[in-house]
Amino acid sequence: MVEEESEDIALMAKIAKGDDEAFRRLIERHELAVFGTAVKMLQDRFVAEEITQKVFLRVYWAAKRYRPTAKFRTWLFTILRRLVLNELRRRSSSSALVFTGDDAWEGTPSASPRSPAELLVDKERLELVERAIASLPPKQRLAVVLKSYDDLSYEEIGRVLGLSLSATRALLFRARESLRKTLSFLRESR
Repeated sequence: MVEEESEDIALMAKIAKGDDEAFRRLIERHELAVFGTAVKMLQDRFVAEEITQKVFLRVYWAAKRYRPTAKFRTWLFTILRRLVLNELRRRSSSSALVFTGDDAWEGTPSASPRSPAELLVDKERLELVERAIASLPPKQRLAVVLKSYDDLSYEEIGRVLGLSLSATRALLFRARESLRKTLSFLRESR
């Protein structure tokens, strides 16, 4: 991880000097994580693509001012957070997440063959989980996505959201409790 961070810092220094190849490499390194988080937050692949492009444009524009005071990835996700929250405010209405088929239902045994009925049930359960996540308030939703899908630490999530470590833990606790209540019937149906 330290090596990756050093490479990101070196790439940013090159980008600040106008190196377009360094910018391309930086995008390649982080585009999937940024896009994936944007899709999970916005439930719209087209808008997520636009937001991803805006994130990297902001990175490019800020390259000369960039100072590695935090991990590059934390800084990158902070930019993403601002753009996503602005988009959510602009929409001011929530919609259900669209199942993309890229995710597997937690606990589904992958080694055993699945009947079409079992696959349908698994897909429906995943859609319910995705809908439950989408129903969370934006900060809770982003924290859950950053923890569950991007595997950021509590400290990194706190920096992205502008929260203390204890506030981040409390936010994630409240989000998990809300999800637990919303999805309690899923455990009963297994």
